[in-house]
Amino acid sequence: MQINRLSLENFRNYAAAAAEFSPEVNLISGENAQGKTNLLEAVYYLSCARSFRARADRELIRFGETGAVLRADFFSGGREQTAEIILHGGRKKIMVNSVRQKTASALSGRFCCVLFSPDDLELVRGGAALRRRFMDLAICQLRPRYAVSLAKFNKYCEHKLRILRDWRDKPTLLDVLDDFNHNLAHVGAELIYYRAAWCRRLADEAETLHRDISGTGEALNIGYKTVKTVENPEKMRPEEIFEALMEHQGSHRQAELEAGALLSGAMKDDIEININSAPARGFASQGQARTAALSLKLAEREIIRSVIDEYPVLLLDDVLSELDERRQDFVLNRISGGQVMISCCDARQAAAKTGGAVFKIEHGTIKKEK
Repeated sequence: MQINRLSLENFRNYAAAAAEFSPEVNLISGENAQGKTNLLEAVYYLSCARSFRARADRELIRFGETGAVLRADFFSGGREQTAEIILHGGRKKIMVNSVRQKTASALSGRFCCVLFSPDDLELVRGGAALRRRFMDLAICQLRPRYAVSLAKFNKYCEHKLRILRDWRDKPTLLDVLDDFNHNLAHVGAELIYYRAAWCRRLADEAETLHRDISGTGEALNIGYKTVKTVENPEKMRPEEIFEALMEHQGSHRQAELEAGALLSGAMKDDIEININSAPARGFASQGQARTAALSLKLAEREIIRSVIDEYPVLLLDDVLSELDERRQDFVLNRISGGQVMISCCDARQAAAKTGGAVFKIEHGTIKKEK
């Protein structure tokens, strides 16, 4: 899987730009605030119609403009394909191979990316929401059904939260609370079913990678955490998970009404990360956190390869500077076999080690260096 050509119009600081990339290593160089991360963001956005930085699509449109266009010609599934996303008026139009798509789930499995950025170091020591987002973005790229279920789940959560906050002023809202609990349990069961299976594969890959990266004999252990009534999600069918979620919601109904907050369901899920049996979130050093985060991202890449039988495009956004030389060498030695884009201020050292193509980014322009 590789992106052959990318073109941008009014995306972030790019008024109009295009570039053709190497199927192997591409080094995106330039000074700060020139558009290096914006370029990687555009590639990532074309894989799932979601930004890893912006909360709203309007933030992606160049200042002073009303719309933006992103287009990629890529090779995937043994053939040449295209993806185009048009942003305008708060809406987005998604085209795959010149056919308009109803939802972003149509991109799943077609053009996959794995991103590793400095912010991902917080995957280990940050809050559970970061790890849920990590799971969701990864699984959405592989499972169209998961992406659809996640969108439904988020809508049900919004509606239920309004009920829990407003029921005292509008008691009739309680008449539909049980319906939303049923819907949340039904869709949540699908999410948990997929998350549990994905986390099992993540653990297998990441724990092996961690041993290789750390070189210290430290043991990384990863587990999936959901509500207590779902005792063994890896071995439960969705209908069994549904019943367990309904039980948990029933026992927390009064507490949710009193708190005016969601206290039960898949919105509380987390990935438990332990190093040498100690919770990494509270006890990991900076170096241990970096190694664990890197292991998670490289493991994600291996999972995608095993599912679709080709490597996703790997995007490394200014992370080499966050790693010591030994970890840098490990990463650069592990990225063979697929297309890679690495943003950095100075590409000379990485170019010497990888022989990659170098692109200079300056004021929203892309120029390939000879």
